Amino acid sequence: MPQLGLLPGRACVSLLSQLLRPPHGACTRAIRSHSHGTRDLSPQQMVVREKILDMVVSCFKRHGAKGLDTPAFELKEMLTEKYGEDSLLIYDLKDQGGELLSLRYDLTVPFARYLAMNKVKKMKRYHVGKVWRRESPTIVQGRYREFCQCDFDIAGQFDPMIPDAECLKIMCEILSGLQLGDFLIKVNDRRIIDGMFAACGVPESKFRAICSSIDKLDKMSWKDVRHDMVSKKSLDPEVADRIGDYIQRHGGISLVEQLLQDPRLSQNKQALEGLEDLKLLFEYLTLFGIAEKISFDLSLARGLDYYTGVIYEAVLLQTPNQAGEESLSMGSVAAGGRYDELVSMFDPNSHKVPCVGLSIGVERIFSIVEQKMKIFGEKVRTTETQVFVATPQKNFLQERLKLIAELWDAGIKAELLYKNNPKLLTQLHYCEKMGIPLVVIIGEQEMKGGIAKLRSVVSREEVAIKREHLVAEIQKRLLES
Repeated sequence: MPQLGLLPGRACVSLLSQLLRPPHGACTRAIRSHSHGTRDLSPQQMVVREKILDMVVSCFKRHGAKGLDTPAFELKEMLTEKYGEDSLLIYDLKDQGGELLSLRYDLTVPFARYLAMNKVKKMKRYHVGKVWRRESPTIVQGRYREFCQCDFDIAGQFDPMIPDAECLKIMCEILSGLQLGDFLIKVNDRRIIDGMFAACGVPESKFRAICSSIDKLDKMSWKDVRHDMVSKKSLDPEVADRIGDYIQRHGGISLVEQLLQDPRLSQNKQALEGLEDLKLLFEYLTLFGIAEKISFDLSLARGLDYYTGVIYEAVLLQTPNQAGEESLSMGSVAAGGRYDELVSMFDPNSHKVPCVGLSIGVERIFSIVEQKMKIFGEKVRTTETQVFVATPQKNFLQERLKLIAELWDAGIKAELLYKNNPKLLTQLHYCEKMGIPLVVIIGEQEMKGGIAKLRSVVSREEVAIKREHLVAEIQKRLLES
């Protein structure tokens, strides 16, 4: 198996700079517009993003996952032929001699490579990191060329559908916790799709191509998808119509049971296996109390080539919007599935490590939360400063520095103005603007009396505290707030 080459620091920087350096004369254009599919995040946006990520990661940890990180780029050969038609969207780094490298397209293939390279047979891991795709960005829908993914995966040989059910439970916990509104998780199985194709008369050589056509059903009408299959992919129109009869059906366990009796599908071994597993999955989802959030949807295809079993995708049923405005269609906000063959592609002995996982669409969720905050006029504090050290007098910088060091050493989040002689009003205005709750005021009078004044920014009440009790009093107030 080819090993991931370690490049000297300069080579890494040089390679990544190929992606980041705009073409000649494009700098001013890039500054004016982020049409190239990336974005800067302001301090306010970073606060919101960190809260979302904290909630997602704490859920992953609650389910026993370990953290993992992999390089931003991989050997090009590691990534090609893993994504089907989407392989065209991979960012290749400029050939500067030596190994050909590409920026990672997702976090799943690097995880599979990690498992194979390190001979890991069992692992429950989460990974938060940036990925890159050369697609047309639709920024209004939270779609970018550089974006963050949050993945959770369970690798290992286990009894059927137990890890898969837990993945769906995690998706429900995260989407409920983020309070984005009502959502639905569509579920299907690649074996059912392939079995359906075989039963309908699709030639095996066209399975993947027709699968990627069906994957467009959330963005296109059935009429357009049918045209894509018949005109562009040369599928027999009768076969396309047979597929159309199936893929426009969705429901719960009753649909699974109905299809188990279907004259075409019940004759196909693959489809039967998939349906039996889905029946078991729905039993576990009922025990987890989330079955009503799940819909068995035969149109769900998930175009990535590496899926082999259960696949799922979460969509919001509504997004918060102002009266009279159309709701934004955000597409899927989380997705995943089972990929039992991927690890063996990286293993010289083709050892299998079955895996199932999910990915949370942070950028889209972030867009929805931002939109919601805008509508409700919610304000965000960009710092976590708890105490501001102020003085009403000149030549008190040394005392302020001594005092703030004491607060920092006690683990208190504190700030001061970087001026020798700041005006007291300027300092208090800064606290109000930044939402800092407490101010310690120290001046000549306080020094003589061995005290410091502790002021509440909101109520403007001041109390004198003995200098030696100051840290304890601040800590007590912070605990109470």
